[in-house]
Amino acid sequence: MKFIVSSTYLLKQLQVLGGVINSSNTLPILDNFLFELDHTKLTVSASDLETTMSSSLDVESESKGSIAIPARLLLDTLKTFPEQPLTFVVEDNNTIEISSNHGKYALAYADGNEFPKAVALEDPSKTIITGDVLATAISKTIFAAGNDDLRPVMSGVFFQFSTEGLTFVATDAHKLVKYTREDVKASQVAEFIMPKKPLNLLKGILAANEDEVTIEYNESNAKFTFDNSELICRLIDGKYPNYEAVIPKENPNKLAIDRTQFLNSVRRVSIFSNKTTHQIRLKIAGAELNISAEDIDYSNKAEERLTCDYQGDDMQIGFNSRFLTEMLNNLNSDDVQLEMSMPNRAGILTPIDGLDEGEHITMLVMPVMLNS
Repeated sequence: MKFIVSSTYLLKQLQVLGGVINSSNTLPILDNFLFELDHTKLTVSASDLETTMSSSLDVESESKGSIAIPARLLLDTLKTFPEQPLTFVVEDNNTIEISSNHGKYALAYADGNEFPKAVALEDPSKTIITGDVLATAISKTIFAAGNDDLRPVMSGVFFQFSTEGLTFVATDAHKLVKYTREDVKASQVAEFIMPKKPLNLLKGILAANEDEVTIEYNESNAKFTFDNSELICRLIDGKYPNYEAVIPKENPNKLAIDRTQFLNSVRRVSIFSNKTTHQIRLKIAGAELNISAEDIDYSNKAEERLTCDYQGDDMQIGFNSRFLTEMLNNLNSDDVQLEMSMPNRAGILTPIDGLDEGEHITMLVMPVMLNS
């Protein structure tokens, strides 16, 4: 087995795949990349059993074969090469030799047949979406997903596809984000929960990619196909909580304010808040918003006044500043609206501008009880 490939082209593909490999694997074979050669087409795969990703590369070759090469060693070597063709030759003594312009490097390889096979999806449903839309949907929601191992369904992002549009939801019970696209539709109704790791990989790869991504899914797995790559992952098993039930419908008190100004103010004031509760107090009366925080243990306190556009009754409500900061950071609009009903009901944050046609974002943040 022998092939020739450009060093930077190979490195670029392998760095993406390297994100799949865990730092500590139960099976030693998972520390390797699987190289499958079929004449001029080389398919490289990486897996952690839950998620498997593979990319196809064009190489110069006339042979076939499959071997597993140690990932860390190969990546570290490739990073040091300037752009040049590299020749890979499998030798008889169970090593693969890489020849560059300046030298030769031999690595021990494992048998490619030991590498776990990717799951084949039986009878999948299918949706097509552009890469940048999917990347946006992931980045707008994933930060709100939980990290609680006891509630695995909340540690992923809920995909809800229908003939009306696509909805993506994430929540950790303190905050919730619902992102909807009405300009992209699925052929049939389906819902599944995607784990965070494959979503983070996809988000990084697809950020500025306007090509189409084909999503195929069944009860237990989902497969994303784009460019010359595919990613297959196991879905989180379980029923997603009824998120619509927690979004308050009647919110008579509406506050509109400049997002950057509000974000900076919350950031500054929160430095003076209690380090365990991160509690800040919003006091709204007329066209004035008063943001304050106090850490009684250390006699630290801060207060800022902002002008805003407010319709509703005077009210005071407490929030965890970290959640509020995260949400404001994840919006790109100039102005935001915060809708509230009562100090003990969730506040709803939405962007006023900066959205595409058919794009909607609703962010929900639970209040914290204020000590009067």
